[in-house]
Amino acid sequence: MKDEAFFKENQLTHEMIYDGKVLHVCKDKISLPNGRTSYREYCLHNGAVAVVALTDKNEIICVRQYRYAIGRVTTEIPAGKLDYKEEDPTEAALRELREETGYRCGKITHIGDLCTSPAIVSEIIHMYLAEELTPGDTDPDEDECLELVTYPAAELKRMIIDGEIQDSKTQAAVLKVCAIKGI
Repeated sequence: MKDEAFFKENQLTHEMIYDGKVLHVCKDKISLPNGRTSYREYCLHNGAVAVVALTDKNEIICVRQYRYAIGRVTTEIPAGKLDYKEEDPTEAALRELREETGYRCGKITHIGDLCTSPAIVSEIIHMYLAEELTPGDTDPDEDECLELVTYPAAELKRMIIDGEIQDSKTQAAVLKVCAIKGI
């Protein structure tokens, strides 16, 4: 197996094509390990969190919402972006759980990170398992219209396997939790 240094690409020039609120689109000229040059177009993103809220009855709390980019309603686990790059992901996960579902948790466990599309986006989603849940009032962002739905974990796992749930963070985090919990 080759050393990671063998694959290193080095930035020669950097151009910010679009500097938005959530996404920052860049185009860099790079040198390749073989001596040639090429270009990389990519989006910078602060990162995000996703939370599998697991009840003591092995149910998972999800949200339904319209996703403009794909033009349809999706079922997903609670999630949200980091407000700033240095934000503590655990604190962000607790915030998103409370805002989107109203739940607070007595126990939160980091279960891994998901690189959503590493060829073109720098986003890393920090995934969590929230347990010992206590219900409360939701406080969604002003641009979020959400519906809470709850599924038995085994049913949500089946829905993922059958292609009914297509959101990647939901697939990865729920399947991971089901493996960890033996569901």
